[in-house]
Amino acid sequence: MKRICVVVGSRANYSSIKSAMAAIKAHPKLELQLVVAASAVLDRYGAVADLIERDGFQASARIYMLIEGETPATMAKSTGVGLIELPTVFERLQPDVVITVGDRFETMATTLAAAYMNIPVAHTMGGEVSGTIDESIRHAVTKFAHIHFPASREAAERIIRLGEPENTVFRVGCPRLDLVADILTRDDNQISGDLFSEGVGDKLDLSKPFLLISQHPVTTEYGEGERQITATLEAVHAIGLPAIVLWPNADAGSEDIARGMRKWRERRLDANMHFFKNLPTDTYIRLMSRTACLVGNSSSGIREGAYIGTPVVNIGSRQAGRERGKNVLDALPTREAVEAACRQQIAHGRYASEDIYGNGSAGERIADTLANLGPIQVQKRITY
Repeated sequence: MKRICVVVGSRANYSSIKSAMAAIKAHPKLELQLVVAASAVLDRYGAVADLIERDGFQASARIYMLIEGETPATMAKSTGVGLIELPTVFERLQPDVVITVGDRFETMATTLAAAYMNIPVAHTMGGEVSGTIDESIRHAVTKFAHIHFPASREAAERIIRLGEPENTVFRVGCPRLDLVADILTRDDNQISGDLFSEGVGDKLDLSKPFLLISQHPVTTEYGEGERQITATLEAVHAIGLPAIVLWPNADAGSEDIARGMRKWRERRLDANMHFFKNLPTDTYIRLMSRTACLVGNSSSGIREGAYIGTPVVNIGSRQAGRERGKNVLDALPTREAVEAACRQQIAHGRYASEDIYGNGSAGERIADTLANLGPIQVQKRITY
């Protein structure tokens, strides 16, 4: 059996690879190895590792690699700590393939560790264009990876233009959409009544229109996060709808976003708002399918949002250039721009579904591809 090691470093990582993990675990020719690291093991980011294990996955290792501070320097140092810790784990597990997800700093540490140890690297969600340092990381990982699982047609074509052999590029779609397709077809979209027993803030009536806020720092605009989240909260306050607000990820600048949220609550402006560190994937998807508008700069608005038809206001430059559907309206990070865009999207309502990032079968396609691949040549050659 082939040993497939998946490294999960954040809540976004997990939702982006969960369906593939399940398919690998169930495949008769594959053995799933799981390494949980970075913000995924920390309580202040929602203890994603515990959620993963409740979902039936057993971690082979947990790696504490996140240095406090959430600055560009600590993000670089955290990458270094990961690069120190991961080789020890890989040496013990002896994987045949390491899967790394997307474009975060722990993705870079995972890729470098595996590549230096001559372990073939499979990369999901490569070839895409966006803002921040994420795009540079994404394309760098592409040049280290031996197997590519892009989510869209344009991304696959871009990987090939980067000099990767066409027979190593498998357009499978986005595994996150597998979860969306499954959740929205197998139940009646009900949300647990005890949702608001977690987090802090008012209990909201989700039978009425509400907003969903998911905003992260832009690493190349470090220091602007507090101003940007305050502008978003001011816009939401002016609109007057109840709002669910999610805590930011662990990228450089997240403390600025968090500080803006804390100050908002300290000023007692958070009436009709509820704040969460983290939400289970199925709950988040159900909220996306019911919200009047998703506001912020999360890629979920572009990926899952297109498939669901969620009205989205995408703020600022974090997702600049990423393929998007008709459901996304871009706005500058100012109160006036965000408020105007939100009002427009609320008035529009639900959009038609678009399958830009796949149709819900990515996980099984990834597992089948890995199971049936022949020997992988670790020495890479540019093909152009």
